[in-house]
Amino acid sequence: MKTKTHRKDKIQLITLGCSKNLVDSETLMHQLDYNQYLVEHNPTGKHHSEIIIINTCGFIDRAKEESIETILTYAKLKKKGAVQKLYVTGCLSQRYKDNLEEEIPEVDAFFGTMEMPALLNRLDADYRHELVGERMLSTPSHYAYFKISEGCNRTCSFCAIPLMRGKHISVPKEELIARARNLARNGVKELMLIGQELTYYGLDLYKKRELSSLLEELTKVEGIEWIRLHYAYPSKFPLEVLDVIRDQAKICKYLDIPLQHISDPILKSMKRQITRTESEELIGHIRDRIPGVTLRTTMLVGFPGETEENFKELCDFVQKTRFDRLGTFQYSHEEDTSAYLLHDDVPAAVKESRASELMSIQENISLEINQTKIGKTFKTLIDRKENGQYIGRTEADSPEVDNEVIISGEHHLRIGDFYQIQITDVSHFDLMGHPVHPSA
Repeated sequence: MKTKTHRKDKIQLITLGCSKNLVDSETLMHQLDYNQYLVEHNPTGKHHSEIIIINTCGFIDRAKEESIETILTYAKLKKKGAVQKLYVTGCLSQRYKDNLEEEIPEVDAFFGTMEMPALLNRLDADYRHELVGERMLSTPSHYAYFKISEGCNRTCSFCAIPLMRGKHISVPKEELIARARNLARNGVKELMLIGQELTYYGLDLYKKRELSSLLEELTKVEGIEWIRLHYAYPSKFPLEVLDVIRDQAKICKYLDIPLQHISDPILKSMKRQITRTESEELIGHIRDRIPGVTLRTTMLVGFPGETEENFKELCDFVQKTRFDRLGTFQYSHEEDTSAYLLHDDVPAAVKESRASELMSIQENISLEINQTKIGKTFKTLIDRKENGQYIGRTEADSPEVDNEVIISGEHHLRIGDFYQIQITDVSHFDLMGHPVHPSA
């Protein structure tokens, strides 16, 4: 029970980066709310707060630049007296705290990824252990990102995440089930499992991979209708997970498995612990065991030593394999990673060109796959209404990154409910349709 009787100052919290950062912000928001602070997340327009907290990303150059630009924007406001207190947390702060303190003295304090209690203490707020796992959702109330682990034990040569997030730590199953039940009680219908590496789940706690067991337990949570998997590392992928996805109706036939590349020399240099042959065999297993599965992947272009031949091999592979969803990012030369010892020899313009070419290939594949859906009917979750139209998603689509289903506003649908939607038209990355029944 809350013991304080009045509200403190308003805090505006700005979250940059990935969904894992978003979960951290939601956890912080709940702690602040318990301590009687008014919290506004990702404010639009002019700020109306004396206290600003920026939760930063430090993954690659572009993310770091966005984080620094955001800090500098609010540092200028602080100089003008429009902001009284400015705090920075998250991955960039974890990795470059000393440099940032020297270069941006307007910031009152910097905190790392695991220093939420210290941040709260600075705000004269109590860190409540009994609230661990509880969050104030910033997403629509019917879906939530669900972090099952922290950190990563992989040694990918290009990745700085272990430097910022530490070693892999699994959240115990019983805690995750309790969190899922709490979310369901508050109206969440879809859980999107996230972590730096989902398939590693359980090895630290139970001495074996326990993702399949966790999934089976989550399907028993009343109120949860969709469970979606993001960030499943391909090397040593636990194949028993595929059978659980196939057999459990609540688990979306959807798998996000970032391959990063397909050329063996590049995979070896990236320290991905997998070959092209093994990657192709895994994709075959996935599609054989889960008929109709939606496969999402990510590719990294411009890695040191990537030749035109390597890149052509990647393009040919993408064209042949026909992923349902594919994203790209360009190599960023990150200090203290093992790839930093390599010569960053692919010019920025070439990286940009390769990323654009790969996405052009995927754009055509996406359109062709979408065209096969015309006339078909899909269970669709309605996320929001904007510009007089409803926006929803099918089982094959995750928020922010995948297709959306666009439906005329004349049908009076309820946000957060499921409907059977018949697809009438498509574009490269969107579907258009209308409901064929009042409800799912």
